[in-house]
Amino acid sequence: MSAAPTAARLGLLACEVCRLLSRAPHSRGTAHCPRCGAALHARKPASLVRTWAFLIAAMILYVPANTLPIMDTSSLFGTQSNTIFSGVAYLWTSGSFVLALVVFIASVMVPLAKMIALTVLALSVQLRATWHPRTRTRLYRVIEFIGRWSMLDIYVVTILAALVHVSTLASIQAGPAAAAFGAVVVLTMFASASFDPRLIWDVMGEQP
Repeated sequence: MSAAPTAARLGLLACEVCRLLSRAPHSRGTAHCPRCGAALHARKPASLVRTWAFLIAAMILYVPANTLPIMDTSSLFGTQSNTIFSGVAYLWTSGSFVLALVVFIASVMVPLAKMIALTVLALSVQLRATWHPRTRTRLYRVIEFIGRWSMLDIYVVTILAALVHVSTLASIQAGPAAAAFGAVVVLTMFASASFDPRLIWDVMGEQP
């Protein structure tokens, strides 16, 4: 594996914008893509630092996103606040089992799974681990694929609001958890985009 030719060993740089493969300059100055003009880097600058920063921020906001009210309902009978878990419980007890699963998976399991997977990848690179690089690369591709569906979390409050049976005089407003959910989604997307999967293979090239 260590003898296999790589772009880094051949002095080639891939543009992160247009994917054009260019030869690295001999000088230490900043190189630019000859096609689109974007700055060229052998690896994403400060990849691990930025990944950890976005990931830790997402973990912190994940707690209020699931504990604070995501929806406040006001009617003639009073005011009621609902969290994600109370909304899922309402949908389940009312017989909407599929929708309850969709809300639970999209709003709780998907963000949690992304954060755990990114933590594993970042830790493995930080500790210069050599175990199963292909498996870790596939895990990153799965995270990237799931990231396309991350905006489902934003629609959770809309689904819950549409399914709550209230009178016409009632009003439904998004709670503070909705903003926290939106921040978690954006931060996990930034963390995934900041992580450079090529770092997984760099340590493999250093093995004798």
